[in-house]
Amino acid sequence: QLQLVESGGGLVHPGGSLRLSCAASGFTLDSYAIGWFRQAPGKEREGVSCISSRGGYTNYADSVKGRFTISRRNIKNTVYLQMNSLKPENTAIYYCAAFRSNYCSGYVSERKDYWGQGTQVTVSR
Repeated sequence: QLQLVESGGGLVHPGGSLRLSCAASGFTLDSYAIGWFRQAPGKEREGVSCISSRGGYTNYADSVKGRFTISRRNIKNTVYLQMNSLKPENTAIYYCAAFRSNYCSGYVSERKDYWGQGTQVTVSR
């Protein structure tokens, strides 16, 4: 079965950190750029970050620059999103998505080949 599986979400206090993982099964990620997206209750889904297929290009939403870091280890078929200095407004379901591209420009609107099921991130006291 071809799928992406996210993990690493949970409950964290403001200022804390989480590392999300996006693992592929049934296919290899090295031909795909990976985008991270999130959707908070009552809000539209938004792009958070993206990494190109070879890892040479990254893109971040302004709201997470300097706090979130995207990376990939193709040998493990996994992409990571390290989230530091988390804020309550970062609470959302986080999804990863794969699309064939060597770049990340326009990653929000690119047609996605695969989506994960999402992992819940809650930032609260």
